[in-house]
Amino acid sequence: MVVLHYTAMHSAEDAICTLCDPEKEVSAHYLIARDGVVTQMVDERARAWHAGAGRWAGCDDINSRSIGIELDNDGFSPFSAALMDALEELLGGILQRWDIPAHHVIAHSDLAPLRKCDPGARFDWHRLALEGLSVWPSAAGERPLPESLEALGYELSEFGVEACLNAFRLRFAPWRSGAECKEDRCDSASLAARFAVDPWVANS
Repeated sequence: MVVLHYTAMHSAEDAICTLCDPEKEVSAHYLIARDGVVTQMVDERARAWHAGAGRWAGCDDINSRSIGIELDNDGFSPFSAALMDALEELLGGILQRWDIPAHHVIAHSDLAPLRKCDPGARFDWHRLALEGLSVWPSAAGERPLPESLEALGYELSEFGVEACLNAFRLRFAPWRSGAECKEDRCDSASLAARFAVDPWVANS
């Protein structure tokens, strides 16, 4: 799978220094700067320490089976056009090289909803979905929310329904708040119907 992050730092240079500092015990395969410059720091075949503690689709060792991409963004500002252009090109190549389906491109907040919120509400997941690099809800009937979220890979037994719903909304409907609603059930049902987690993710 591919996990997207934001750096939450002042500059790409600061982020690279942190990611290359062994004392920080954090790393990523790629960093994309706001001007679109892509820096590779870890070989795609090697493990990088980007995901931390979390679970997705029955897996709690995300670092061993994912490629991490850090995006140069403070978490509050729009993502630059140059960065998004570079991400599309990079992501397209990764998915093709490793035969990764679009629904295995996830947010850091998806796998760690109690402690992470990146890449955040300003990230344009819909744009990636239009290019076949991620997924987006479409019209569908309602379905029980827990059932749909679990089918997508959210770990309700680990984090609880509320935290997983918040992570789902952060990615697909950041304007929503409060108790679950019909729109949540419809959106999650439409995605679960088309992009239920592959068995190999849960069982490998």
